[in-house]
Amino acid sequence: MKKVMLTILAVLLWILPAAAQGVSVETARFHVGDDMAWLQAGFDDSSWQVLALNRDWNQQGIRNTEGFGWYRIHVVIPSTLKKGVMEQVLLDLGPIDDTDETWLNGVLVGKTGRNPGDEGGYEGKWQAPRRYIVDPKLVKWDQENVIAVRVYNGGDPGGFYSRPAWIGKPTLCDYVSMSLVGKDGAYTATLRSAIKTSGTFETVIMDPVTEKEQPTQPKKLKLSPKKEITVPVKAAENSRLTVIYRDDKFDETLEAEVCTPYILTPPAPATPRYNGPLVFGVRPGSPVIFRLAFSGDKPMKYAVEGLPEGVKLDPDKGVLSGCVAKEGDYPLVLVARNAKGEARAEFTLKVGAQIALTPPMGWNSWNCWGTSVSQERVMASAAAFLNAGLADYGYSYINIDDAWEAAERNPDGTIATNEKFPDMKGLADWLHGNGLRLGIYSSPGDRTCGGYLGTLDHEKQDAETWNAWGIDYLKYDWCGYAKVFDPSSDHSTAAYMRPYVKMQQYLREQPRDIFYSLCQYGMANVWEWGAFIDANSWRTTGDITDTWDSLYSIGFEQQVGLHPYAGPGHWNDPDMLVVGKVGWSDNLRDSRLTPDEQYTHISLWSLLAANMLIGCDLSQIDAFTFNLLCNNEVNAVNQDILGKQAHQDVVEDGMQMWSRELYDGGIAVGIFNLNDGTVPVDLAGALGKIGIEGVETVRDLWRQKDIPMGTYNIPSHGVLYVKVKK
Repeated sequence: MKKVMLTILAVLLWILPAAAQGVSVETARFHVGDDMAWLQAGFDDSSWQVLALNRDWNQQGIRNTEGFGWYRIHVVIPSTLKKGVMEQVLLDLGPIDDTDETWLNGVLVGKTGRNPGDEGGYEGKWQAPRRYIVDPKLVKWDQENVIAVRVYNGGDPGGFYSRPAWIGKPTLCDYVSMSLVGKDGAYTATLRSAIKTSGTFETVIMDPVTEKEQPTQPKKLKLSPKKEITVPVKAAENSRLTVIYRDDKFDETLEAEVCTPYILTPPAPATPRYNGPLVFGVRPGSPVIFRLAFSGDKPMKYAVEGLPEGVKLDPDKGVLSGCVAKEGDYPLVLVARNAKGEARAEFTLKVGAQIALTPPMGWNSWNCWGTSVSQERVMASAAAFLNAGLADYGYSYINIDDAWEAAERNPDGTIATNEKFPDMKGLADWLHGNGLRLGIYSSPGDRTCGGYLGTLDHEKQDAETWNAWGIDYLKYDWCGYAKVFDPSSDHSTAAYMRPYVKMQQYLREQPRDIFYSLCQYGMANVWEWGAFIDANSWRTTGDITDTWDSLYSIGFEQQVGLHPYAGPGHWNDPDMLVVGKVGWSDNLRDSRLTPDEQYTHISLWSLLAANMLIGCDLSQIDAFTFNLLCNNEVNAVNQDILGKQAHQDVVEDGMQMWSRELYDGGIAVGIFNLNDGTVPVDLAGALGKIGIEGVETVRDLWRQKDIPMGTYNIPSHGVLYVKVKK
């Protein structure tokens, strides 16, 4: 196994005590505008609108782009909260989009982010949790209290959006923090405390493959506000290191964990092996762009048996090109040969009305380059795509996100590229010659999220321009359209559909297939109508980030119940992959997801039949990330031609099970441990809970081997991913 050198900042894990007391508040009174009189506890807000706190204000019919809005939460705080280790009270408001100032009964108790006009300028903090500890003297016990929250929206959506507000007791993590940093097996745990307390510190070192633990001795620690405590810890390469602090005063636990990446995917054979989809859809007369996805030693020669008239093969690159005029299913046999042997794969070229018969696999520039993307960087990523072997596993799209557009349109109204993209058509031609496809980004508004030109009133021109350049994929982002859309006058589903229907009309008029990806964050239940406007995929959520909270919310909460709406040609999209080196700018870093969380991420997206769009810098891809992305058996579930998305079957004791039927009669099952510790699972019992009995074989998809029934330890935030045949 290749040695992986890395520096890790462990994510702090915290757990609310089982007997946590508090008050949950699901709604608040709301008003657009800005008046500092609204912070006063006695202000009469009885005429204000009532909004839910678990959905942003756009989803509730409010149009307030780049403006202030105020929430006023009325809550009776019980005097039982006086009891506990600390006397303070916690206002846990969750994340707020984008900045906030919060008052309790007229007294400022917290602020996150900077508003326009503040020193240093505007700075949004839409993902930061708002956990404000307040003096109990500010509380009106057993009476109504008013929490006034002034919110600035720097760009739609806006406001509270995650969950109900919680008023309760502060927990250990509000006073004590613990981090774990290190590399090459040498780590340092650092504890900082805002209070005087004491507890026990211990380490658990485990081999993540064999699950054998190395015993260590616990030690007592005394913490105080004036002293930072560091504890050196050593762990061998390819091990999972967990440090645990158990506090005496709170009777609570903090944990921090690091795990060096460990590769479960077996090496690919030197002989040719086909790893791509079993079907490819193209419309009559549209260009065929398809690369035969065979791994194995290079050089390799390719052949195709049964090619229809109008399609040719490059035998050295394995690239199909041309077009087919007549509709129909064309059964082919794909062949690859090298010095070690030969492989053959049955394949169907389907010429008809539907494209995207399996979810798209490729790369998008946003999560690594953000608005610093350039043609040079895209070319380097595409070259790495080929050189690293990702194209040998079915990845084919190279998608440019925002920031390619010129500052102004040409005199005739056509859109142009900026100086970072001197030759978009040349880029497309080069990609097509290598069997790859080019994607682009725009918005139905006059501007994009990044402030670049959108398509508003130029939809037909832009579709024709993209066709002329050779574009194969359009990500169409609602963002800039928020300034045009007025939900107060029309918040019907038709209003949300309107800009997307318009662009689809012009895309279908083009003589080439352009995959149509709606990016509008799941508004108006887009999954219910996306297929009816012939979109090929639609975002079901907001943007993903490389944190467990984001992955958990988007993957395990927001995809529940969406499986009936996915199928060949039309896919739910829970956003891009956040593995490898990401950063959304020039400041790239390793994904903050642990190795186990990354296995969970790819497993769940595979089950969900999700768009598999890599977001990392491909030129810096390491062995761990490559093997995450290029496990042919895991990817085969994502690309299964039956096209059935997984459904959530079991939610129990921090565990979830999701399953998906496959075209060969098998069932893919993910058993996910969402707890903060390892959980043993009886495989037969778990499968029995979802009605799977009389099993013939169970195959561990990551390890690519059949496994017996038995008990398997699933690590924290990890997965046991299997394919079952009866």
